[in-house]
Amino acid sequence: MVCVCAYFQVHQPYRLRRYSVFNDDPFYFDDRANADILRRVADKCYRPATAMILDLVRRHQGRFKVSFSLSGVVMDQLSAWAPDVLGLFRELAGTGCVELLGETYHHSLSVLASGREWAEQIDLHTEALREKLGVTPRVFRNTELVYSNQVAEALSRQTDASGRCRWLGCLAEGTDLHLGYRSPAFVYRPPPWEGRTLAGAGGKPLALLLKNYRLSDDIAFRFGNRAWAEWPLTAEKFARWVDQINGNGHLCNLFMDYETFGEHQWADTGIFDFLEHLPDAVLRANPGHNSFVTCSEALERFDPVGDYDVHQFISWADTERDLSAWRGNAMQNAAMDELYRLEDPIKQRLAAARSITAPAELEHARHLLNDWRKLTTSDHLYYMCTKHFSDGAVHKYFNPYDSPYDSYINFMNVLDNVRTRLARPTAAAG
Repeated sequence: MVCVCAYFQVHQPYRLRRYSVFNDDPFYFDDRANADILRRVADKCYRPATAMILDLVRRHQGRFKVSFSLSGVVMDQLSAWAPDVLGLFRELAGTGCVELLGETYHHSLSVLASGREWAEQIDLHTEALREKLGVTPRVFRNTELVYSNQVAEALSRQTDASGRCRWLGCLAEGTDLHLGYRSPAFVYRPPPWEGRTLAGAGGKPLALLLKNYRLSDDIAFRFGNRAWAEWPLTAEKFARWVDQINGNGHLCNLFMDYETFGEHQWADTGIFDFLEHLPDAVLRANPGHNSFVTCSEALERFDPVGDYDVHQFISWADTERDLSAWRGNAMQNAAMDELYRLEDPIKQRLAAARSITAPAELEHARHLLNDWRKLTTSDHLYYMCTKHFSDGAVHKYFNPYDSPYDSYINFMNVLDNVRTRLARPTAAAG
């Protein structure tokens, strides 16, 4: 038996407006451009793809299942500019065939810089899922699939009200370097940490689902490429590739951006026809042996077969599958260092404001923290990436800047204003 575990990431950042050293206002984000982009992606991807998946779930009477992760910032934008789309996701979640995963609220790389902020953003995201979509996540997906043994250890320490680990497991990239001869078609576990097995929810070890990057990228990146030897990719052909896993694994983990459907791969490539016919093709390729599962179902159904030992951080980005998309040059490192240098002073100011009766000061501190957290979104560092060649086009996706250097200067101008606001007394603050 092979189970297809399809997971889609839904995210759009709050992009910055052009902000110079001469600006002195606290309005950093280009609401007009962000609204326009969100509405465009909603028209091209979110509405048609989500409506189709809802129809497929009903048409296949529960045999078709998928998982999603919606960042907190995209949920905020959908609430403001496309509430009907958020309603579609709420309807999907109510079918019992669609799982929503946990992540950082602001789609941040805080795991690299601040364990405290990382945990706080995870809690904020969990609360938002409960409030907006009526679900509590059981499986975690870190921003950009950034993962290491350290991430697994930190997740195992996040507990529920009963004091037990709240996570069944975590998603990660299945890299050739760490898998070796092994296949991503099995469930794995982190290696023991300081001599102990990392516990997960339900009394089982914390488990890992690894992305099958070859088959995932066939859809996400190669689907519309007419120069690709396998073009055109039909649902029937792809289902045969999936079926070949039978006897050599349990899972076909297809992890990709949701914007693959209609935005990265435009409708005229046939991507929606592919999506519509894929469930039936997979189920018919080997009746009774092929199926679809959510991430938590995969982790509950199959036991780990071995350790997935990752000492250095990996991700799902670019051909290197490391952190170089966000930490690959001096600009990115300086921007991230300066950004997280502001965390403690901002949170200390908020804590002080809460300890006194000062509504204006409390509002000012909350506004500062909210702006700062929007700046932690990984996209801001991604726009500063100087990598070229095969990865270059990827870094241009809805990029508002002419160059990585423009992005860096703009970001640092904003950070400078945040520092200025932090230093001002409330009466003078914006």
